[in-house]
Amino acid sequence: MIQREHYISSVRDFYESDLIKIITGIRRCGKSIILEQIMSEIKERADNIIYLNFEDKRVSSIIKDGDELIAYVEAHRKEGKCYIFLDEVQVLDGWQDACKTLRLYDNSVFITGSNSKLLSSEFTKELSGRYVSFRVRPFVYKEILEYAKELNKEVSITDYLVWGGFPKRFEFNNLEAQRIYLNDLDDTIVINDLIRRYKIRKESLFKSLVNYVLRSNSRIFSAKSICDYIKREHESCSINTIMKYIDHLQEAYIIESVKQYSTKTKRELSYYAKLYNADVAFNSIRCPDNRFDLTHNLENIVYNELVYMGYDVYVYNNAGKEIDFLAQKGNKKYYVQVAYSVAEDKAYNREFEAFKGIDNLSQKILITNDEIDYSTSTVKHIILKDFLLMQDLTM
Repeated sequence: MIQREHYISSVRDFYESDLIKIITGIRRCGKSIILEQIMSEIKERADNIIYLNFEDKRVSSIIKDGDELIAYVEAHRKEGKCYIFLDEVQVLDGWQDACKTLRLYDNSVFITGSNSKLLSSEFTKELSGRYVSFRVRPFVYKEILEYAKELNKEVSITDYLVWGGFPKRFEFNNLEAQRIYLNDLDDTIVINDLIRRYKIRKESLFKSLVNYVLRSNSRIFSAKSICDYIKREHESCSINTIMKYIDHLQEAYIIESVKQYSTKTKRELSYYAKLYNADVAFNSIRCPDNRFDLTHNLENIVYNELVYMGYDVYVYNNAGKEIDFLAQKGNKKYYVQVAYSVAEDKAYNREFEAFKGIDNLSQKILITNDEIDYSTSTVKHIILKDFLLMQDLTM
């Protein structure tokens, strides 16, 4: 597996800190691998290390609660700073209090947890003020190319647009095996984890909503519009139920909601947002007859790549004309429009018209899959294959 330095470099500054280091993100995005890579790095200078994987029956059978975890560490640690790595710790009763206690006694604690039981809201609730968290995502294209080289494979941009970046899928040698893996992963993450965790009684309603939302990535939504669809196509539901289910999907990092900004109010509009999938595979496995939604998946990919680059990303309402992204980092601001192609006049005019009214001092970018450079004096056109290799929009 490749070294994911992009994430490890952020954690490295906290190796000696008494804050609990939480590696978080959607299931199977590579959290455990990153934990192992951090541990290997620390082993180069220290041997006072304890690693426990609570999905391993040999561990969970002898450590059944937080008190037993503390006792185990005390019995096995050496003098001086001890580095404790706890993988899938959420299966342990009392893990929160155990971690809070361990950090007080010259221990550096690192944990991961699957999203079925250890979700973002619980970090705040259980460990407030005592942790730092690091969000890990499925591979972006730069990482895919690096891993593909390691596996002696080639992965096209189209493959990425359709099947996304869950790391494990690249280990399978044919598309059918990848489909089976992604469908099983979808069942585990989206259906089994959340239905069990939240004790969802209306399973049919929940599954209908999940399918609709994950097929509708990169689109403006409102809770009312989703509710209206469910009522029209399936069964009755309330807006409160829709919002609750959407929150479940966001807490498990399956989707992200990106707020819209208005040029008129200069503020965030709370009642509309765009939804993006953590990985475009969630859309593609729901597409019949290989009729993949490359247009919306492309926008979703650009969103995921911008966030990976470190940008704060918003949808921008330019006096009624939507600009796909307002990307900000420090004092840098970019207006980014995304289209699969602007080769036809209608598409060209639509995408460039979205920038109308924005002053020419602002940096305006168009990203498409076209090979021809459509840059103008005020808009920079970036070809998708070039964008996917960039570390930053300034390059």
